Amino acid sequence: MASPQLQQIVQMLRQRTASRETTTDLGVLRAGIEAGGQMFGPEAGTATEPLVIDGVPAEWITGPGATDAATIYYLHGGGHTIGSIASHRGLISRLSKASGARALAIDYRLAPENPYPAGLEDSLKAYRWLLAQGVDPNTIVIAGDSAGGNLALTTLLALKDAGDPLPAATVLLSPWTDMLSTGDSYKTRKDLDPMIPADEALTAARMYANGADLRDPLLSPLYGDLSGLPPMLIHVGDHEVLLDDSTVLAANAKAAGVDTTLEVWPQMIHVWQFFAPMVPEATEAIDKIGKFVRSHVATGATV
Repeated sequence: MASPQLQQIVQMLRQRTASRETTTDLGVLRAGIEAGGQMFGPEAGTATEPLVIDGVPAEWITGPGATDAATIYYLHGGGHTIGSIASHRGLISRLSKASGARALAIDYRLAPENPYPAGLEDSLKAYRWLLAQGVDPNTIVIAGDSAGGNLALTTLLALKDAGDPLPAATVLLSPWTDMLSTGDSYKTRKDLDPMIPADEALTAARMYANGADLRDPLLSPLYGDLSGLPPMLIHVGDHEVLLDDSTVLAANAKAAGVDTTLEVWPQMIHVWQFFAPMVPEATEAIDKIGKFVRSHVATGATV
């Protein structure tokens, strides 16, 4: 059974979802995710350093005990329409602490003001900037949640197609991989997942794609050639509407020869890791992610 703390979060989210059924104002939705970021703020002792990478706002986030020997390049979620460094600073700081690696996060451009391929272009700029700074790709782990997981995967596909060096590993938290919403879980989990109303996923996809083919692998990486991608850890909850986005991705990746670890967490909701340290399952998941990162890059930290 899910912890009482998670059940409390689920109840809170259901109330929020009910109140936003008639809310389509992106300003309101963006303010809401920023408020959530304040509620689940960074670890004490986290160091932050803002910077701008070729016009893209970015931030170094270094959790307690982390070093610059390895880097998590993190892409936040939010349906490509909401979310920011600030909303995810807490989650990123905990991933940095658990892994011992510093993190680089970016505020990529959001739809509808800046639809596809703007966010992907920003992500590629930041990754290539890391390499230009002399960062060894073998010390980088690319990571993201939800739409950020989508962007992490599409970044990898674009880098592979361009012949760029790929990072050492990939961490995907509840990744959004199928913008066509074809998975059965969009129907079977719609009453279980308080984070994403099933119909909102397709609405956000169309807003982001701006008329582009939703089956394009740089929009829906589920349909891409995954061969040659680095080792991949996927976390997903079995109460998520995006469950099939992860399970089918994992099957496709394994079939393509990718070293793939899929963890389906019982009764967990979309990106439950966001709710650490309040929710024990979130803390446990972050600890496991930290171990995965350390198994693929040498962080030089004592964790």
